[in-house]
Amino acid sequence: MLSRIESWREDGLVTDIDARLARLIDRLGGGIPEVTLAACLTSHATDAGHVCLDIRRHAGAPVFTSQDDSPFTAPDLETWIGRLRESPVVGKPGEWRPLVLDGRGRLYLHRYWKDEQVLAHDLIARSRVVDEPEDGDRAREALSRLFPGVQGENTDWQKVAAGVALRNRLCVISGGPGTGKTTTVARLLALLLEQPGGKTLRMALAAPTGKAAARLTESIRSAREALPTGAEIHRALPEAAVTIHRLLGVSAGRPGFRHHAGNPLALDVLVVDEASMVDLSLMTRLVDALREDARLILLGDRDQLASVEAGSVLGDICARAGEVAWSARQAESLTRLTGEDVGEGGSDTNGIADNVVLLRHSYRFAAGGAIGVLAAAVNAGRVDQVAEALQVNGEVVRIDPHSTREPVPSSQYVSSFRDLVAEGDPERALAGFDEFRVLCALRAGPAGVVAVNAAVETALRQAGLVRGASEWYQGRPVMITRNDYALGLFNGDIGICLPDSERDGEPMVWFRMAEGDLRPVSPARLPPHETAWAMTVHKSQGSEFDHVLLELPETDHRLLTRELLYTAITRARRSLEIRSPAGILDAAVSRRIHRESGLAELLWGTSEPDPVS
Repeated sequence: MLSRIESWREDGLVTDIDARLARLIDRLGGGIPEVTLAACLTSHATDAGHVCLDIRRHAGAPVFTSQDDSPFTAPDLETWIGRLRESPVVGKPGEWRPLVLDGRGRLYLHRYWKDEQVLAHDLIARSRVVDEPEDGDRAREALSRLFPGVQGENTDWQKVAAGVALRNRLCVISGGPGTGKTTTVARLLALLLEQPGGKTLRMALAAPTGKAAARLTESIRSAREALPTGAEIHRALPEAAVTIHRLLGVSAGRPGFRHHAGNPLALDVLVVDEASMVDLSLMTRLVDALREDARLILLGDRDQLASVEAGSVLGDICARAGEVAWSARQAESLTRLTGEDVGEGGSDTNGIADNVVLLRHSYRFAAGGAIGVLAAAVNAGRVDQVAEALQVNGEVVRIDPHSTREPVPSSQYVSSFRDLVAEGDPERALAGFDEFRVLCALRAGPAGVVAVNAAVETALRQAGLVRGASEWYQGRPVMITRNDYALGLFNGDIGICLPDSERDGEPMVWFRMAEGDLRPVSPARLPPHETAWAMTVHKSQGSEFDHVLLELPETDHRLLTRELLYTAITRARRSLEIRSPAGILDAAVSRRIHRESGLAELLWGTSEPDPVS
């Protein structure tokens, strides 16, 4: 088995880490081929974003095809499970072994199994705690004032979400772009502050990236001005959002976070935006650091791409939302509290359903608008409706060139970025860069990030907009690719290179920090980074742009999914252009992301968490 795994490694089908783990398990486990194979595939699965390897799905199926096209088939289910159960390196849930096989045929690396169980335990415990408002009349008055209603909607789901946040220690709000998630949060935080004893609440806002934190800060500050409440409440609202890593406290050179169960965050209310980007491990660390009596409010879009690292936490939390009814008690209480029609309650054994609210009305995309219609069609996997939506002129334009097309329309990029490379003011340059963005599905290939970035730079130099041979030319956008806690720069942060008049024209890279201020950093001090005329769709999460150009590759790829398309489409505020060869877009609409995990079953009551060692 090890020789085959080594062949896969040489072919690039598995990583060095996958192969090393397989060798270790083979040595510790007595050289059982089925166990060695399972260890390699489990490691490979976590690298692809899965939390575990579902043996049931992979048993008896082809594993990889090597360069000589000789197929290899995984063992049948009975044999594979039997060998795993016999192995000394595979434990039952609760046992301290390198690999954990649960009762449903899922094989985990121990730390991922433990994270999943710890997170499930905590979220279930929070979901079961209900705090009825101390003063019901005051709560109802505040809800009516802060949430006056949405014209044309039968139910004001923003108001209902605030009611859930008021009653429950856990509130999860999912909605697409423009559904008012951050506006809802600003108002529900004011609602909490207006309740008896509310003015002493300690609140914090957090997001997974610096860019998302900056956007949350901007959104909350803007929403605060429109709040129909007193100046004292305005002052009590959180001023700025921070990254989750900064909130938890990362010390350079030290493992782990400063805040954890033994040293919890001094918070009563925590709001986490862009929760779809938070992976299993980070969400577990975050919830573990939150006191049991604190409120946790998660915001995000369950239909977006999941986190780059293992897990799809928000998707698992919202897995059956809208399908499973609230409990009768929750429905009755919310109707009484909000005055809204939330439907009839169902069974009380509905898992986490009482804590999840779906926002349905988009304020950004008018009903029938091209971007909104296209996003909905992609999300539903309707190829026919996607084709209809792409016929709409103005907002959405689909270019479907021949396979011999140039990967970059040079003239378009020159016109789009001309003003940026001429702008000398950091504030205006960063704002201008958010007006237009090129998004790529992949990094490699003629339509990938690397090729597009190189082509844009070449086009700008040929047009005379970039002079000199230095890589640190005026207007060059760069993206940080590795966290630097000392500098406060994080993976995904965008900066613009400009000459600094206070330093005799020395080039500096300007970043907008999470608190909203601008900071210049010398190029020599930057952590790992890359040019960012174009970025991957994954990296664009948490951002919005006036105009988006989406580049899809010439050939189909497993990463082309409806979630990727939906995420890219909904980054656009005003216009969207998709460049895609025939058939590639349709293939992506028809493909869904599947991430193997047991979290949804645990949260929705179809199985119970196992004991944690």
